[in-house]
Amino acid sequence: MKILKLLFFVLFAFLLNSCNNHQNKEHTIKVGATPLPHAQILESIKPELQKLGYELKIVSYVDYVTPNEALKDGSLDANFFQHAPFLQAFNTAKNTNLISVGTIHIEPLSIYSHQIKNLDSLQENDTILIPNDPSNLARALILLDHLKLITLKDPNNLNATMQEITNNPKNLKIIPIEAAMLAKNIDDKKVKAIVINGNYALQNHLQNPIAQEDGRSPYANVIATQEKNKNSPKIQALMQVLHSQKTKDFITQTYQGSVIPAF
Repeated sequence: MKILKLLFFVLFAFLLNSCNNHQNKEHTIKVGATPLPHAQILESIKPELQKLGYELKIVSYVDYVTPNEALKDGSLDANFFQHAPFLQAFNTAKNTNLISVGTIHIEPLSIYSHQIKNLDSLQENDTILIPNDPSNLARALILLDHLKLITLKDPNNLNATMQEITNNPKNLKIIPIEAAMLAKNIDDKKVKAIVINGNYALQNHLQNPIAQEDGRSPYANVIATQEKNKNSPKIQALMQVLHSQKTKDFITQTYQGSVIPAF
């Protein structure tokens, strides 16, 4: 009889623990994000999500590949680090169907330099570094076209490549490298200018860009998730809080124009 009672209590404890774990999972939203500004914005909404009964767990990433891989394999409920063209490029390359459930902000792509004070100072054969992933490479080339440093075959093509440069008056050496490494080259005297994504500029405390995207940018950062989860209560709660006036005010007041609300 004692053995039966013991087995009963062990089974009861196991079932209770399993039930609690299930409930905890259902009320935990796991979101992958790069540190700035994405994770910082997410940190700001934790209290509001708690009011709705959800705990937000933020998983930090420093690259542009792993967050989508983790979302694809179900390790994350959502991620927040990329713009829509990047997400589309990932889906095409990986044959996946991750989707955007809404835009949050725009981080203007900017050009920084510790070697020159303005773009007019660029000389023949000077070197400019740009991101090497397909969507941000195209974005950088479009920016350089808008600034009349180069001419693209079609400056509205969000998939532009280096091969579509039709004119380069100063014969600038435009070199693509990994986005996370761009800011590390800011003091390299051989590099005259660097096109850097907003989150990496913030992480490396870069200020006073010599040029920047304007309002024509289609590159709003999005919350991405799996297609099957787009209408889940967790994702709906996440978007409700992110699209609030409180979040808009936080972005506007915290980043003073280096990050702009897009909702």
